[in-house]
Amino acid sequence: MDKKRRDNKGRVLRTGETQRPDGSYVYRWKDENGKTKAIYAWRLVATDRTPDGKRDDLPLREKIAELEKRRRLHGNYAECDCTVRELAKRYIAQKKGVRKSTQAGYKTVLNMLEKDSFGSLKICDVKTSDAKLWLIGLQDNGRSYSTIHTIRGVLRPAFQMAVDDDLLIKNPFGFELASVLINDSVRREAITEKQERQFLEFVKNDEHFCRYYEGIYILFKTGLRISEFCGLTKTDIDMKNKTITVDHQLMRGSDMEYVIEDTKTENGVRVLPMADEVYECFQRILKNRKTPKIEPMIDGHSGFLYLDKNGMPLVALHWEKYFQHICKKYNKTYKIQMPKVTPHVCRHTYCTRMAKSGISIKTLQYLMGHSDVSTTMNVYTHVKFDDAKNELKKKNII
Repeated sequence: MDKKRRDNKGRVLRTGETQRPDGSYVYRWKDENGKTKAIYAWRLVATDRTPDGKRDDLPLREKIAELEKRRRLHGNYAECDCTVRELAKRYIAQKKGVRKSTQAGYKTVLNMLEKDSFGSLKICDVKTSDAKLWLIGLQDNGRSYSTIHTIRGVLRPAFQMAVDDDLLIKNPFGFELASVLINDSVRREAITEKQERQFLEFVKNDEHFCRYYEGIYILFKTGLRISEFCGLTKTDIDMKNKTITVDHQLMRGSDMEYVIEDTKTENGVRVLPMADEVYECFQRILKNRKTPKIEPMIDGHSGFLYLDKNGMPLVALHWEKYFQHICKKYNKTYKIQMPKVTPHVCRHTYCTRMAKSGISIKTLQYLMGHSDVSTTMNVYTHVKFDDAKNELKKKNII
């Protein structure tokens, strides 16, 4: 007796295939977690006719073949059983050779998605409105614009990967972030020449912070990134030719591991000339530098200019804290308050000051180590009305 299952046309149905009473076909299987899954179609094979009034679609056998192909290539990811966090993890797994700081950012995003219910949603269930409302909720709950920008910087390409793999039709994170959120990032402004003088004078005369005066002066007068400054070693300072070689930066991750990385951009590799005052600051730094019992060696680099109490190089976080305490002490001392000054504000200030001096934009781009001249022009130079007015007066235009 023939016990094989057949459809209403007498055709033998394969394992998992069934014809329902309404004439449609279904294929059922269990995923790796034992959960029953199903796909449906009105036709079994391509030569079948789609019933009148029903949407034309791929036949069941072709859908099964496509499903098997995807499962071979992508495993459970292809069944749209993949969660948002699993998708982000899959995307990040392909990002090899990234900087330590970038790796730390990836880890932060994954940890956040682990705790947030949005991370457990299936990717095929996420709509554009869901993505927008979720990001708005993050900002409403205190997440900064820059943090959300980082999170979206992982999820947008991750979902695009799913689109490119033909798992999704549309990327739900394909919108512009500024069209959804309020950019509450504090714009870092250059301080005035008077404020710079007052700040440096205060540091120089303070019995505690005076030990950092030379380093802070150099930051104001060279435009170095703080990670570049922290990475400087004795061999990078050519006192004979009065130059500073910048070809790496020093970083320290959340795991407290020190690492030497390439400069932020290819244009970050540069040799900077020293002004006389900068030269004198380096002289004093080298003269006052105490030789540690064991000279720290990080990725082949040693002789770092500033060391902490444990004999390890100072990193960006140290200097940011110093600036924070200096500003706090200054503002407790004087009625006229000093705006927030950070190592990066020193960089802004240097670039703005150079731009006002009339230096060519290409030269300034080199000094700053920017890969794109538009960054030099649009991000770091803060020319205001008074600056424009003074420039016009100098040229006898007004």
